[in-house]
Amino acid sequence: MPHDIAHQEKDKGSVQHREVGGAEADSDAALDRAAERRLLRKLDLLIVPLTAMLYLSAYLDRGNIGNAKLLGLLDILHGDKDTQFSILLAAFYITYIVFIIPGNILGATIRPNHALALGALTWSAASAAMAATHNLAGALVCRLLIGVGEAGFGAAVPLYYGLWYRRDEVATRISWYIGAGSLAGAFGGLIAYGVSFIHGPIAPWRVLFLIEGLPSLVLALVIFLFLPSTPERSGYISPEERDLIHARLADAGVSHTHTFDRSALPHVFRSRTTYLNGLVYLGLNLSLGSVSGFLPTVIKSFGTTSSARAQLLTVPPYAVAFVGTLAVSSLSDRARRRGVFVVALMLLSAVGFTILLAVHNSHARYFATFLVVLGAFSNIPLMLSWAANTSGSHSAAAVRLGFMNSVGQCFSILAAFIFPSAEGPHWYKGFGLNLAFNVVSAATAAYLSFYYARENAKRDVAEAAAAEESVDEKAVHSAHADVPTNLHDQAPGFRYYV
Repeated sequence: MPHDIAHQEKDKGSVQHREVGGAEADSDAALDRAAERRLLRKLDLLIVPLTAMLYLSAYLDRGNIGNAKLLGLLDILHGDKDTQFSILLAAFYITYIVFIIPGNILGATIRPNHALALGALTWSAASAAMAATHNLAGALVCRLLIGVGEAGFGAAVPLYYGLWYRRDEVATRISWYIGAGSLAGAFGGLIAYGVSFIHGPIAPWRVLFLIEGLPSLVLALVIFLFLPSTPERSGYISPEERDLIHARLADAGVSHTHTFDRSALPHVFRSRTTYLNGLVYLGLNLSLGSVSGFLPTVIKSFGTTSSARAQLLTVPPYAVAFVGTLAVSSLSDRARRRGVFVVALMLLSAVGFTILLAVHNSHARYFATFLVVLGAFSNIPLMLSWAANTSGSHSAAAVRLGFMNSVGQCFSILAAFIFPSAEGPHWYKGFGLNLAFNVVSAATAAYLSFYYARENAKRDVAEAAAAEESVDEKAVHSAHADVPTNLHDQAPGFRYYV
C-alpha cells in the first residue's frame, strides 16, 4: 500500500516544478531522484500504516455506537430512548470541539508520537469501558472521554504529515489515513454482524465494545515506541535522509518548523478564509455524523427486517468510499488543486440525499447511500490538506485545522438529533438538512477556490514588480530561504493551493 504511493510519485519527486502561483522551485532538479524514491518508500512503509491504523481504530471506537444500538445498547437506557441515544452521540462531539485546538497545540509543542499515543490511550480505554456501563450516566462519561482522546489526534495527523511530506504529497497520504475510516465502517459492520450471533453471558453490544476497544490500547503503545517523531529527532532516518527531507520541504514562503508561534492565533482568526473553511466543514460533518450514527438504522428502514443483515449491508458503501477517497486525493495532489474536487464531492453527496428524499424505491435509496458515504469521506483528506496548504506555517496550520474541525463538529452534534425513529423511514428533516448544507458547502468551497486564485495572481504581480526593482535578485531569493515562522501565509513567495 504505502510502497505504491511512493512508486506513483517516483516521477514527481525531484523533477516536478512547484507550479502554485506560477512559482518554480529550481532546487528540485538538484535532488537525487533515486534517493527520494527510497526515502518516500521508507517513510510510507512506517508512517502511513501506523497513522492509518490509528484512524481505523479511532473511527471504530467512535462509530461503533451506531452498531451497538442495533445489538441492544438501548436496553440500559430508560425513558425517551431516542433522545438519550442522541445525547450519547452528541457527547463525543462536545469534548472533541472543546479540546481540539489545545490538542493540536500540544502536538505542535511536544513530540508528535507522544501526543498521538496519549490520545489513543485515552479514547481506547474509554471505549473498552463502555462495555461495563449500566446506565446513561456511565455511558455518557465514556463518550465524553472518547471525544477528549480523539481531539488530540484527529487533525494532528495532517499536521504531522506536513513535517515529513511536501504540500503536493499530503492529500494522498491523508487519503490512506482517512480511508482507514471507511474501512473501519466496513469492518465495523462485519464485526457487528458476527457479534450478533454470539449468545453468552455477556450482551452482544458489550462484546462489540471490548473487541474494538482493547486492541487500541496495544496500538497506543506501538505508536509511542515506533512512530517517528520529527525529522530533527527521529532515529528512524539517517543524517543524509534528514538533509534530503529538509531539501525536499523547501517551499517558497512555507515554514515547516515544529514549534508553536503564538502569533498564529490572532493571525488565523483575522482571516476570513478560516471561517469559510469552517462553513464548508459544517456541511461535511453533518453528513459524516449522520452516516456514522445512523447508517445501519437507515439501511434497515429500506425493508431489511434483520438487524444483522442491515449491519452487513453497511459494508459495501464504506468499501466504495475507501477506493474513491484514495483515487480523488491522488488526482488532487497531481493537479495541485483542492477546490474543484471538494465542490464536486459535496454535490455528489447532495445528489445522494436528494434521492433519499424524493425516491421511495429501496434499491435506489440504497444506491444513494453509496453517493452520500463516498462524497462525505472522500472530502475529508481534501479539506484537511487544503486548510493546511493555505496556512503557511506549522503553527497557523495547527490553529486553522483545530478551528475548522471544532466548528464542523457542531453539526455532528446536530446530526445526532435529526433522525428520530418516529420520522423513519423517510427522515425528511435529516435528509433535507443534509442536502441544504451540502449545497452551501459546495458554494463556499467554490468561492474559496476563486479567492485563493485571485490572491495568487495579485502576489505574482506584486512580487514580479519588486523583483524588477531589486538590484540583487539573489538577495531576494536568499531572503525567502529561511521563512520566518510569524509571517504564516503572508510570507514572501507563499502561494495558496486553489
